Amino acid sequence: MTDVTGATGEAGRDGLPDWLEPVRAAAESVRPEQLSRFLPPAEGGRRSAVLMLFGAGPSGPDLLLIERARSLRSHAGQPSFPGGALDPEDGDPDGAGPVAAALREAEEETGLDPSGVQVFATLPALYIPVSRFVVTPVLGWWHRETPVGPVDPAETGAVFRVPIDELTDPANRVRLLHPSGHLGPAFQVAGRLVWGFTAGVIDRVLHYSGLERPWDTTRTLTLSDEAAGLAPRSAAGPRS
Repeated sequence: MTDVTGATGEAGRDGLPDWLEPVRAAAESVRPEQLSRFLPPAEGGRRSAVLMLFGAGPSGPDLLLIERARSLRSHAGQPSFPGGALDPEDGDPDGAGPVAAALREAEEETGLDPSGVQVFATLPALYIPVSRFVVTPVLGWWHRETPVGPVDPAETGAVFRVPIDELTDPANRVRLLHPSGHLGPAFQVAGRLVWGFTAGVIDRVLHYSGLERPWDTTRTLTLSDEAAGLAPRSAAGPRS
């Protein structure tokens, strides 16, 4: 396991902090089937991207997440990565499009200055069957931070940072049973429950980068019908 507790900003290859190098190495070698059992179909699906942004926060290395506004038709009230569907101006969906979309959406949702983000990897595209999103997670290093917050409260309810140390704390790890019967990873952090697609990506990145700490995988919570109803179309995917 790589320890990021109290990590400083020592620069590694290409200016990344040393603690992020295992994350990049994992992203460069991981296979789609290691990340999810839901893989994109040969054709179809709505191309989308999310930004998994790592920073050096006041409590150590962290991730930037948002909470969708509770008034939204889908994904309401759920913590997630910034992100959304590709627009034509983002470019080639099989080329630079996902990176452009992830940065654009992050700026629109949080006010993030994209020039302060160093994109260092992309993960294989994954699939959210319920919403038919084909999602490319884009990994970035927040090398020059700028103030962030909800740009449009009708879209984004909150913007918050979660220390990696809290995400890897065994006390914050659970399996979440959805009313549909799906059992997946979840995190009880920052006074919120992070679950669905977002939690699945975080879980796998922590695992394959060696940041994961042993935790009780039998510890299970059941998501209530009411809580599940906050996101009727999918589990924390990009907004439509």
